[in-house]
Amino acid sequence: MLLPHAASQDLLPKIIMGVDPGTQIMGYAVIEVQGSRVTVLRYDVIDMKKIGNNHALKLKKIFERMLELIDEFLPDELAIEAPFFGVNVQSMLKLGRAQGVAIAACLSRQIPYVEYAPTKVKQAVTGSGSASKEQVAKMLRQTLKLPPIEEAPKFLDATDALAVALCHHYQKGNNVKAGTKSWDKFLTDNPDRMASASGTKKAPAKAKAK
Repeated sequence: MLLPHAASQDLLPKIIMGVDPGTQIMGYAVIEVQGSRVTVLRYDVIDMKKIGNNHALKLKKIFERMLELIDEFLPDELAIEAPFFGVNVQSMLKLGRAQGVAIAACLSRQIPYVEYAPTKVKQAVTGSGSASKEQVAKMLRQTLKLPPIEEAPKFLDATDALAVALCHHYQKGNNVKAGTKSWDKFLTDNPDRMASASGTKKAPAKAKAK
C-alpha cells in the first residue's frame, strides 16, 4: 500500500535522460514521466564522424552537448548504457571514456545516474535480452506511439538511448532515490545559472523527435 506522500511523489512529473554511449555516434533521449504516462520530448544523436580520429575533440563535443541538453531539459536523472565488453580493448577504452564524460557532465549539475547492461535494456523493452536494434526500435514505436520508420531518427543509436530511458522508468525509481529535483539545489547554490538555463530551455510542448 502506497502512503499518500509516496503516491503524490509518483504523480509528480519526472524528466529522464537516456544515453547510448559511442565514439562516432552517441544516442540520447529525453522523456517526461508522470504516473504511468510517458511523453517523448526528444530523441536524436550526437554525430562525431566529421571530427575524424581526434578522440579528445570528440570527448569535448560530448561534454559540451550534454551540458546544452541538460540546460535545456533539466533532467532529474540520467540512465546510461554500460559499455559492451568486446574483444577490441582500444575500442572499449574509448567507449568507456565517452561514457565517463557523459556521466561527468550530469554530475557537474548534481544529476544522479544509473548504468544498465545492454541485455537488461533489451529485456525490459522487448522481453528478450538478445533483441536486435531494429527489434528494439519497432517495440518502442509500438509502445510509445512514435512516428513511422521513415520519420524516425536516422541512427538506431537514438532509439537505443530511448530504450535506456524507458528501462529506467520501468525500474520505478528503485535505483535512484526519488524526491526533489537535484536541479533545485544546484540553482540555489548557483543563482547565476538560473538566467542562462531559463534563456536556453525550450518548452516541453514544442520539443519533438528528430
